[in-house]
Amino acid sequence: MSAIEGLVEEFGRLPGIGRKTAQRLTYFLLKVPPEQARRLARAIDRVVDEVRPCSECGNLSADDPCELCRSPRRDPRSICVVEEASDIGAIESSGQFRGRYHVLGGHLSPLDGIGPEELNMASLVRRLREGVEELIIATNPSVEGEATAAYLHRLATPLEGLRVTRLARGLPVGGDLEYADGVTIAEAFSGRREM
Repeated sequence: MSAIEGLVEEFGRLPGIGRKTAQRLTYFLLKVPPEQARRLARAIDRVVDEVRPCSECGNLSADDPCELCRSPRRDPRSICVVEEASDIGAIESSGQFRGRYHVLGGHLSPLDGIGPEELNMASLVRRLREGVEELIIATNPSVEGEATAAYLHRLATPLEGLRVTRLARGLPVGGDLEYADGVTIAEAFSGRREM
């Protein structure tokens, strides 16, 4: 396999990148000054070498704990649970949430062999027992996201004094938080409800 074909193949493995786009990206990189292409390669190397899940919340960060967990302006009494770290940026863009986050690292999917043990659930339960007053479930409005939300609700219900809410509808069913606009997420936050 040639170097060009190898790069096309690697770009094609990225989500949302088909073969034609992978070819365009490859040929674009061949046209730019070599230093520009090397900066991209160094940036990829740096992300791979430096970014890890936060030991507290699971957010992806070069710092541990992450900036959101360290911030004294975030309310530790409120935790918003999301499926993936990329969902945090979508929620932050709404400007409606000032609490802390917890990243599950996916959703329940028994057909794919993903149960509670494969997700970041144990540390969530530990955090909920440390004075959290509200658990906001912000899993995606898909079949798997709803199943995960129901599981989290059952998990949190026995904890005394904990209010469990779910983002209101308004987010499209089958969609991902990562792609929702800030206004939609803001409306979903303001309309969240008890579970």
